[in-house]
Amino acid sequence: MTDVEIIETAALGDRSHVAHDGGHAIVIDPQRDLDRVSRVLDGLGVRCALVLETHVHNDYVSGGLELARATGADHGLPASALLAFDHRPLADGDELDVGDLHVRAVATPGHTDAHLAYAVDGPGGTALFTGGSLLYGTVGRTDLVARSRTRELARAQYRSARRLAGVAGDDARVYPTHGFGSFCSSAPATDDAVWTLGDERARNDALTEPSEDAFVDRLVAGLSAYPRYYAQMGERNIAGAGPADLSPPAPVAPDELAARIARGAWVVDLRSRTAYAASHVRGTVGVELSRPFATYIGWLIPWGAPITLMSDSPEQIAEAQRQLVRIGIERPAGAAVGPPEAAAPGSVTGYPTAAFADVPSGATVLDVRRADERARGAVVGSIGVPLHTLGALVDELPGDELWVHCASGYRASIAASLLDRAGRDVVLIDDDYAAADAAGLTTSPAAGWA
Repeated sequence: MTDVEIIETAALGDRSHVAHDGGHAIVIDPQRDLDRVSRVLDGLGVRCALVLETHVHNDYVSGGLELARATGADHGLPASALLAFDHRPLADGDELDVGDLHVRAVATPGHTDAHLAYAVDGPGGTALFTGGSLLYGTVGRTDLVARSRTRELARAQYRSARRLAGVAGDDARVYPTHGFGSFCSSAPATDDAVWTLGDERARNDALTEPSEDAFVDRLVAGLSAYPRYYAQMGERNIAGAGPADLSPPAPVAPDELAARIARGAWVVDLRSRTAYAASHVRGTVGVELSRPFATYIGWLIPWGAPITLMSDSPEQIAEAQRQLVRIGIERPAGAAVGPPEAAAPGSVTGYPTAAFADVPSGATVLDVRRADERARGAVVGSIGVPLHTLGALVDELPGDELWVHCASGYRASIAASLLDRAGRDVVLIDDDYAAADAAGLTTSPAAGWA
């Protein structure tokens, strides 16, 4: 049976895959930090003979071109994608042999126009690599090409999913690239198990809904905002990315750090949100180095703006750099390692944290969740400003002190740091939203947005 190794990129909600027969390997949709791929190949003792990409990605910079160059492997992509580098164009029905593995290309437009799935047949079974088409329980979103084409591509996505359901038997294993927290998914699809085509026939929205119109209506209604850095990824992947530079960034001395902050540069503190709230350098932004770190950096910071990283751990600096290079932020402008008091003597500040139970009557409560989340219920009297729109509205928010919350505290911590940077008084509600009910803060469907 075709053996498959999964390379998880949890921070972006994506997976790359290595399919092999014990001697030859096919790598599907590799991320840019290729040392992870090399470790898998070396551990298996296999040679990369073919690199396949299901589509031109919107949520990360591909490592496919560089992997093909480094290994001498063929590099297959959809023939209808207009790419600026040499590759092997593949179209619907094309077939390839790699050792004991047989590859069939299946056109699956919807997530993008130029999209292929790959059925890889080996002794004893089939592995189906579906990219952003058929995900676990759902499908990839269809509004990334052009908002005006969302419904058209949703119809194509429905038909593509149904076509995929017929290319193999129930026991074929399904390996999507997106859907594990990725904003490329049209709905939550975060299951860590590996599902079969039979499982998807029984549960996937696109395969259980007999009405194409009803499916399209539901898919379009469920689409929420997605990170604005996606607009940069397509162009970068069409041009072809070179190797990632993960060498340590240059150190930044205290006087230079102060000068950068004074100029309004983006200095990002990677420590935990509670550590940042307790003590941080005035004028920095706190973005905790956690699962969605790169997503929110790419969403909030102007594209191309230099970024200086801060942490008390060089390992955190290295991990942040790795996450950033995956979305095309090539090199930090520098790094300051050490406690805030050492990084910028005399410029340390902080703000309080609280639970929902601590919110006093009459407090100005700021909700930075997305519109679709707030529509399902909100703290009565709160102001709704999604995090990704906050930067333009900081000076318009009422109240002397803002109590900031989201669903878990992560986004609220970023918002609190942005407000603190702008000179506003804040309290971070570092609590799960479910605790608002338990705290006696009545919730109801939101009436509107600020």
